[in-house]
Amino acid sequence: MIGYLKQNYPLIHAFAAAAPSACPESEARPRRGSADPFSRALKMAPQLSDLFSEGEIVSMRGTLERPISGLVMDSRRVVPGNVFFALSGLRTDGAVFVAEALSRGAVAIVSAAAPAAAPAKVTYVQVADPRGALARAARRIYREPDRSLGVVGVTGTNGKTTVGHLIKHFLEDGPRVGLLGTISYDLGARIVPSFKTTPEAPDIFGMLAQMRDAGCREAVMEVSSHGIDQQRVDGLEFAAAVFTNLTQDHLDYHQTLEAYFSVKTRLFTGGSGRPPPVAVINIDDNYGRRLLAMLPASVRPVSFGESADASVRAEDVELGFKETVFNLVWPEGRVRVRCSLLGRYNVSNVLAAAATAWGLGRNPQLFLPRLAAFPGVPGRMERIEEGQSYNVLVDYAHTDDALRNALGMLRAITPGRVLCVFGCGGNRDRAKRPLMTRAVEDYADIALPTADNPRNESVVRIFEDMRAGVTQPSKFTWIEDRRRAISLALDMCRPGDCLLVAGKGHETYQEFSDTITPFDDRQIVRELIALKRLRPGAPPPA
Repeated sequence: MIGYLKQNYPLIHAFAAAAPSACPESEARPRRGSADPFSRALKMAPQLSDLFSEGEIVSMRGTLERPISGLVMDSRRVVPGNVFFALSGLRTDGAVFVAEALSRGAVAIVSAAAPAAAPAKVTYVQVADPRGALARAARRIYREPDRSLGVVGVTGTNGKTTVGHLIKHFLEDGPRVGLLGTISYDLGARIVPSFKTTPEAPDIFGMLAQMRDAGCREAVMEVSSHGIDQQRVDGLEFAAAVFTNLTQDHLDYHQTLEAYFSVKTRLFTGGSGRPPPVAVINIDDNYGRRLLAMLPASVRPVSFGESADASVRAEDVELGFKETVFNLVWPEGRVRVRCSLLGRYNVSNVLAAAATAWGLGRNPQLFLPRLAAFPGVPGRMERIEEGQSYNVLVDYAHTDDALRNALGMLRAITPGRVLCVFGCGGNRDRAKRPLMTRAVEDYADIALPTADNPRNESVVRIFEDMRAGVTQPSKFTWIEDRRRAISLALDMCRPGDCLLVAGKGHETYQEFSDTITPFDDRQIVRELIALKRLRPGAPPPA
């Protein structure tokens, strides 16, 4: 992954120079003189034998005593000296791409099936569980970076990103804290854009290694249900795991809510490796209470919520238009908290982060004052302020539960009307589309359904699914073009109103079939407000 993982270029060049395809057989071995650096690089390289523990290998052709330059599961990313893991995917089997991996310089293949025939100079390793083997191999090749870092894993349907950023903010009282999440990856020495909430195992351990080498002593990562189910975090030793909540989402993948919940529990019960020493769980959520009862005896439970029996809880909550105030209570004390994060669900997010920091031994009296300096999270109830007389917020809400929480909060604090621009993603769970529409209908005065990321579905078909949730058609104006929908919503706004542009949050693009188009809700709102001010007779900024 160019730009994310640091390549060992001397080692790659050494393999390329030594490859028979790159030079005649007589010159295949590094020579004295100018070739010595290649020879030294090969001698210092990790060995294929380092990747596997006793009993992991079912059968093998070739030798394990050979140097390697890295691990890859995408044949297009193979460079000389790589080990290619041929994994079965949702659409294709990685075995189809073995020939391409070999042509690019792979020196070993790991798969679930032994090959009928194999080149003499390539090692084939058969394992029972290639995905698990990849995660464990990645951890070993990067020298177990999780053992040098206190890694906190955050999972749940909603709130992972905000909770992850809050935990990082609370823990960062000394060495820098790393972060792997939906918006960006903070690797200690640099911050790079995120490409996936929970990356593949080689990328996870490679980036954790960069954090370790940059001086980080702790790291926070969002752990998606896909990441757990596809074994991307297998073997990773978490210092703590956090459960925010569970509502309907990703049923196109998991099929049922129970299956979705079952996958989430693996992070806490040992299904992905060693159970975490600390489990931080939202007991205001029914699934959270179920999870609490499932924890192994070795795991210390830390519950949070507004429930009276929560270890870390909120009392006397006051929800305002510009701030939220409540008493944060833990076994040893209480503090009156003020924060700019709005809504009851953000009370839960703050509690989750505070419970995690407290569960890891931090003193709330010391870290809670830092909440006042929390900058917020891009695209998470982010206020767009351009001097307009109405409120505009951009949020990532893309489930019915998230929309109900966001719009319910805005409904309670908005003196005027609540308007909502929203859409449903293509090639995703179709069953949640009418539920999202009904959530918007229940809380918004005016709803403007539009395109989200249609991907390979037509917006017309997505709209058909969404219309099943409509009982008050007069509230809805259906507009396929997202920019036009936002523009019309801004035209409708009056002083004291509030517009929520939901679904894409921090994203800076739109996905149409095989095309990625630049599109940032926040930028579009700012541009449109500025353009509308240029109209003859437009009112001056408030």
